[in-house]
Amino acid sequence: MPGKFRFSFGPWNIHEGADPFGPPVRETLTFAEKLGMYKELGFDAVQFHDDDAVPEMNELTPQQITQRAEAVRQQLDEHGLVAEFVAPRLWEDPRTIDGAYTSNDAACREYARERSRRAIDIASGLGTDLIVLWLAREGTYLREAKDSKQSTDLLLSALNDMLEYDSQIRLAIEPKPNEPMDQAYIPTAGHAIALGSMSIAPERVGVNIESAHAILAGADPSDEMGFALACGKLWTVHLNDQNGLKFDEDKSFGAVDLRRAFNQVRILDKYDYGNNGEIVGLDVKALRTQKDEVATKHLSNSRTMFLRLLEISRSLDDDKIEAMIADRDYEELDLYIMESLLGG
Repeated sequence: MPGKFRFSFGPWNIHEGADPFGPPVRETLTFAEKLGMYKELGFDAVQFHDDDAVPEMNELTPQQITQRAEAVRQQLDEHGLVAEFVAPRLWEDPRTIDGAYTSNDAACREYARERSRRAIDIASGLGTDLIVLWLAREGTYLREAKDSKQSTDLLLSALNDMLEYDSQIRLAIEPKPNEPMDQAYIPTAGHAIALGSMSIAPERVGVNIESAHAILAGADPSDEMGFALACGKLWTVHLNDQNGLKFDEDKSFGAVDLRRAFNQVRILDKYDYGNNGEIVGLDVKALRTQKDEVATKHLSNSRTMFLRLLEISRSLDDDKIEAMIADRDYEELDLYIMESLLGG
């Protein structure tokens, strides 16, 4: 049956426009102000970093953290929203400069594990069972600085620690091949699923596929999604777009390659994504040139593009496509897809 789609984004997707080369260019909005925008933009769920929900969490007790997370859940309820996932922010603290779970310093590794347990507490308080793990600094700038076999063992041990801490939690690893590290240890969906398969509860470890990350790995995002779907491991997605193999741009979905976006929509719909509660997540940044009053169009535009491509995909004549495939007339199929995308 076709997919059933709800949409999410994170509060960081409404931002001030600072980049490595320039300061903020837009006004800061409070978390409460951002929450008020979700429904009017057509979104039903909120993505969280742990400290999006509980700021300054390193200064709080576990009990205080849980109480504050429960208060945020009340805010969500008031807006008719749900939390999609919580991601421990393990890449900004000075203790994770050399990696979090794979740091060469045992005390820093323990900090990362403890922070991850608190993120699980926050997820419980918010009413979600999904933790997203972007392993941002789990890699190296210098090959000889770490041992890749030992680092994989450390990553597996960290997964097991989280799975043991909460018997209900699910972990979705978000692979990325580089940035901020020169090279990451878990660059693709295959690496992430393989790591999860070695855990104490492989049935509770899946993946989050981000379009731009797959492109940076030299893969097609729809292929990464299809692989994860075949493995029963695609638990969320981060849709965006990417202009070439450089830094992670988080451009609006479909802004660079419409056909690449189409194939992501098509494979999600074809294989029932969303029918078991999965959410279509966006991770997109507003152009720095956007004025304050139009600095959410990247979100509404990305959602609109997904739904328009979904409409096109569902309008295709599947019998006609199968006949072209059976006849091995791929040029005709190519034209059919392109004309459909052009509205022909």
